[in-house]
Amino acid sequence: MAAQMVVLPVPLSGKFKGSFAYDTIKDRLPQILTRVIDTLHRHRNEFFEEHGEKGIEAEKKAIAYLSKLRNELQTDKLLIPLNDNLPDTALWNQYLEYQQNLSYGPPSWFKSPWLYVECYMYRRIYEALVQNSPISDFDVFKEEKVQGFFESQQAIVTLSTYFQELLKNIADLDEKRLQEEFFKLLQVSLWGNKCDLSISGGKANSQKSDPLQSLEKLKSFILVDHMENIWSLLINQKKMNSWSSTRIDMVLDNAGFELTADLVLADFLLSSKLAAEIHFHGKSIPWYVSDTTNHDLNWTIKQMLSANHRWMSKCGVSWEGNMKNGVWIYHDHFFWTLPHEFSSMAQVAPDLYAELQKSNLIIFKGDLNYRKLTGDRKWDFTVPFHQALNNFHPAPLCSLRTLKSDVQVGLKPGEGQQLMNTEPDWMIIGKYGIVQFDAAS
Repeated sequence: MAAQMVVLPVPLSGKFKGSFAYDTIKDRLPQILTRVIDTLHRHRNEFFEEHGEKGIEAEKKAIAYLSKLRNELQTDKLLIPLNDNLPDTALWNQYLEYQQNLSYGPPSWFKSPWLYVECYMYRRIYEALVQNSPISDFDVFKEEKVQGFFESQQAIVTLSTYFQELLKNIADLDEKRLQEEFFKLLQVSLWGNKCDLSISGGKANSQKSDPLQSLEKLKSFILVDHMENIWSLLINQKKMNSWSSTRIDMVLDNAGFELTADLVLADFLLSSKLAAEIHFHGKSIPWYVSDTTNHDLNWTIKQMLSANHRWMSKCGVSWEGNMKNGVWIYHDHFFWTLPHEFSSMAQVAPDLYAELQKSNLIIFKGDLNYRKLTGDRKWDFTVPFHQALNNFHPAPLCSLRTLKSDVQVGLKPGEGQQLMNTEPDWMIIGKYGIVQFDAAS
């Protein structure tokens, strides 16, 4: 059946004054750039110790570049091509040309789609470093990610203790109990998504309370709850005895507590024989302050492994084993750090799309993934999720996201309006969550 042509709503953009996109570009993005500049300043001695005068020179040049970038943003200058000659540079510059040919006017910080300019800023931050060897490998967001992990330590201890106790008799759990535990860990992974440093402008934003105790209270804040659909899909595979070939993909979001909660969920899926292998998809460059890179994943597993808490350490040991045994596989395709919405993946990154088609279920974590799933557009709240995906259907998929930007689809008639009336900021404060499923067919 031919795909129907759908008239797509306009993208969210800074040109809509007073919108969350406008406030983000006006206030939050310059704040993040200022913090990046401060971080480079603070590491000056380290650059000198490691690289001598060349390190200081590189730091100065990177800071000059970033100060200029901040000025371009704040004065709504036209967006300029990248010139760092990396594997994705041509795609970024083609996308700029594509934007130039649209009817929004010449691409600039406040007039172009918000999703594009925000991704573009993070890619330009990376260019600032890449062009200034010998500090080109420096992760300007690493400190915040490390701090987020350590500040969430108590919550991580609670979660790993609960999980290791659960594993002791996981083989004896009946289907109802298994479902309860699955829902519980799915919700911990969902609410872990609150810990997003790009939303707090890089300021501390960690999980300090018991992540399990608050689940019952938080249940009423899940606006779309398709946990039953996800469960049916997985348990039916297991009953047909095809779990041994069941593959689940997790498109990761934030490092820190959220990543730990995702790894616990992934471990549960293997241990309960709901899946045989888990494929993780992370970012190939530092991204949106707290997004997970390969280094962050390996670092987290090492921290768990060497923790002086027995259950944390036990998690670390088994996670390292999963990576070594190839039942956990990490990918970081550069498509995840392009500005494209996911509906163009089949065309722009057919290799990644083909990889995702092998999955039985893709779990997309967090807000940026939801924005890219739905094209970050001004959709009506009641538009079906399947329609908003705009022909992106590689496999059954679900979004686990706490709302931190003003795009949301698949609500009941009147629900969005009612929330608007009672809580005007409901879409941007991370208080509400969704577990939204699409069957793909």
